Amino acid sequence: MNASRSPSRPGGAVATLAFAGITAAIMQTLVTPLIAELPKILNTAPSNAAWVITITLLVSAVCVPVSGRLGDLLGKRRMLLVCAVPLMGGSVVCALSSSVGPMLVGRGLQGMGMGMVPLGIALLRDVVPPEKLSSSIALVSASMGIGGGLGLPIAAAVAQYTNWRVLFWGSAVLAAAVAVLIWFLIPDVPAGARGQRFDVPGALGLGAGLVCLLLAVSKGADWGWSSGTTLGLFAATVVVLPAWGLWELRTKEPLVDLRTAARPRVLLTNMASVFVGFGMYAGMLIMPQLLQFPEATGYGLGQSMLAAGLWMAPGGIMMMIVSPLGGKLTDARGPKFTLICGVLVIALGYGLSLALMGTAWGLMLVGMVINSGVGLAYGSMPALIMGSVPLSETAAANGFNTLMRSLGTSVGAAVVGVVLAQMTTTLGGHSFTSENGFRTGLLIGCGVALVAAAIAAVIPAGRRAKAGTEEEGDTGGETGTPALTGQSEARV
Repeated sequence: MNASRSPSRPGGAVATLAFAGITAAIMQTLVTPLIAELPKILNTAPSNAAWVITITLLVSAVCVPVSGRLGDLLGKRRMLLVCAVPLMGGSVVCALSSSVGPMLVGRGLQGMGMGMVPLGIALLRDVVPPEKLSSSIALVSASMGIGGGLGLPIAAAVAQYTNWRVLFWGSAVLAAAVAVLIWFLIPDVPAGARGQRFDVPGALGLGAGLVCLLLAVSKGADWGWSSGTTLGLFAATVVVLPAWGLWELRTKEPLVDLRTAARPRVLLTNMASVFVGFGMYAGMLIMPQLLQFPEATGYGLGQSMLAAGLWMAPGGIMMMIVSPLGGKLTDARGPKFTLICGVLVIALGYGLSLALMGTAWGLMLVGMVINSGVGLAYGSMPALIMGSVPLSETAAANGFNTLMRSLGTSVGAAVVGVVLAQMTTTLGGHSFTSENGFRTGLLIGCGVALVAAAIAAVIPAGRRAKAGTEEEGDTGGETGTPALTGQSEARV
């Protein structure tokens, strides 16, 4: 076992990495309370202001797998510190912005720092004792959801009672605090893939393919799904991503080892991640709208933005509570069992929503159930991934898994957005999503969670070897953490 695996303060390392993930998630939800005000704040059209959200998604999608691979090559602690720089710089640029151009630059810089979460998850394998690994992975993995759940009401309160620039100055302070904690509490672990070259063509090809795909998915509703721009982007995706895949299979040191990614255990976990991301975001998109719609509609609850955020906050708290429990469940029954339980709990939450959507407290309970399931699922997927790849690929593999979750949220936003936009009713001359539209969106969330459960059920179980490591092939910690921590060191 690597001697660096047990630092003098593993608890401090776990807390730092979880805090880093929460901070990154807060950066993503930071502008949500400002959406309606952004055109006025930036003196631009609503269509241009919408790019303030889209640009962060695009940049993070491109940078997460790249920063993961660089973490394997250069060291994960070093790359965590590197990721903190654009988070700080982007926040300062946004705080000083008065027009859409600088704001987009700042939000793009913030997107560059989103690789903190997969880097942190991969680093846990090096610095946390085996008996605490599963619960630590679960907590850090769920930190993105925790930050999103807690960040929304905090951002809404700050935006409502102070100047909007305070949001970005506060995020700059958080990013600086993360950098200081990483410097002092995270040990410098040798890079697992030291001596290998970085796959520049692979990074450019993946980035181009993802930008084309995510632009088409996220902006298709605005541009029109049959418009030349949208269809052209989808066509470019069909050309670029297969070409990228061929390059990755032929190059000696790929950005993403597609042969490893094609192993059934890794492939099916990544497929399930897409549906889990979809399932999580469907609720995040629907429930705040139900809470804020006018009571005159007959199904809206008339809450303010701040009140809606506070009703949703217990969901983030539940994720924080459930994540370590999910780690214990993984130790006892394996990450596959935890993943199945998580997605079934998500489906249960959506089922309950159909009966409880008429009250604020009912939606709060629904959010708590769904986020509990997300906490279980998000904590188990990195354990499945890291138990199935060599130590030299952990950060890159986790970055790719994080990308699959993000792809799921993007597709979920597009699909549910189309449903809510098409199923409408008119009140007082204004068009609102109908009650049936919201119910359909919730049913879709339930359906994709059940699909994720079906995929998780056929993930192959890891095969235990006599020495406490996993045998060659589909390796993985199905029977607990010892397999997760030992197998790759035996192989590398």
